[in-house]
Amino acid sequence: MKEARPLVVLHLVANRWWTGSADPVVQLVRGLGARGHRVLLGLIPGAHFDDKAREAGITPVPGLSLDARVDPRGLLRDVRRLRSLVRCERVDVVHCHHSHDHWLGRLCRGPAALVRTFHNARSVSRLWPARALYRSTDGAVAVSAEIERRCRAAGLMPRALFRVDGVVEVERFAKGGGAEHVRQELGLAAAPVIGSVARLAAHRGHELLIRGFALLLGEFPEARLLLIGKGERRDAIEAFVREQGLAGRVILAGYRDGDLPAVLDALDVFALMAAGSDESCRAALEAMAAGRPVVARAVGALPEAVAHGRTGLLVADDHPESVARALRALVADPGLARAMGEAGRRQAIERHSPERHAAQMEAIYRQLLARRGRL
Repeated sequence: MKEARPLVVLHLVANRWWTGSADPVVQLVRGLGARGHRVLLGLIPGAHFDDKAREAGITPVPGLSLDARVDPRGLLRDVRRLRSLVRCERVDVVHCHHSHDHWLGRLCRGPAALVRTFHNARSVSRLWPARALYRSTDGAVAVSAEIERRCRAAGLMPRALFRVDGVVEVERFAKGGGAEHVRQELGLAAAPVIGSVARLAAHRGHELLIRGFALLLGEFPEARLLLIGKGERRDAIEAFVREQGLAGRVILAGYRDGDLPAVLDALDVFALMAAGSDESCRAALEAMAAGRPVVARAVGALPEAVAHGRTGLLVADDHPESVARALRALVADPGLARAMGEAGRRQAIERHSPERHAAQMEAIYRQLLARRGRL
């Protein structure tokens, strides 16, 4: 049997921030590279994502802007650079992650297969000319069932649509350690600690979680709620905490990227009330990899990631009493919480590792290339 040849894959990511598509792309680029493929990454230079990609050992393609705000001359330079890159590097797959880079990929693909990952449902448009762009795309990847449904409604054909699980750097979070230092730093002592990692922004469910936590305190007055993240609503959330009389019990710990595994290790229960810009809900997957049970609203990919009663508990509505009930079940039974956490860790290793994700994506690439007669 003929051995499958390594592929040349170009990822285009018009994203400035270390949010949404950023970490999943880094994990995929590294995973594909580990499988022997040549992987190129085009991104917006000088932004936070650029810095994080370089920290991960990835050198982005030079000479690109990928900024949707540039003038027509900058756009023309990107088109020329990408067409030359696809031709000279003999790129097999152009894999896009946002609308701007999707259009660029369409203009510059040459004979390569064109793939688009939709990282959230709102990025799927049902309007023209987006529908025409989708029809000229070989494959679309959805990271949740909701996104898959929207893609079908936007006219993507079933044979061009693929559903994949979210990806997380499992090894980083599964090794554990650091809880004692974090608890000492934040004055948590031996209290039951519930934590959430989410941008402090609108529609992320912080007030719902805080209200649910407040109802828990009647039975567990020593419990603490740790909110990890930064964002434009920090002042408003701090004011809400004071209004609820929860100062000292709800702790806003700020952005904790460098020591996030240790922070998760300090938790007894992880909670997430809403999906963010990455609807694979990476924060929950990281908590699962860290061996923490997850209490989550049934939104985005959370009902697919969290196995209710096995790796955590799903909350079907937006009532604080429902949130409190789920939190209470795990805080009151540490043995159950540990068992669910270990089940979540096993699931993260089996379903959400970079190795598995890269293998899934490689299989999709090869299927699409075979359809184009490129293998």
